[in-house]
Amino acid sequence: MVLEIADIRIQPGKNAEFEAAIQRGLSTVASRAQGMQGYKVNKCIESPERYVLQIFWNTLEDHTVGFRQGPLFAEWRAIVGPFFAQPPLVEHFTLVAKSEE
Repeated sequence: MVLEIADIRIQPGKNAEFEAAIQRGLSTVASRAQGMQGYKVNKCIESPERYVLQIFWNTLEDHTVGFRQGPLFAEWRAIVGPFFAQPPLVEHFTLVAKSEE
């Protein structure tokens, strides 16, 4: 499994609209992508216009090729993109250690 982390900065004063848009975009668009296993969105306490989006993918290519180079990406960006103050920083991670559940 691959973890995508997107560090998102939005325009000031747009929190409520962005939060509704990202939930809609994740549930109606990104969730349809092949290999997408789930997601989490966290809002920064110290910097309220900063969000961290975590998406769990089966493979790196499910995100970078299947989603980013496919038709769903344009739909996704049309929903969340208008709120961005700058392009998100997106990186991918693999699991090294995990707490017992």
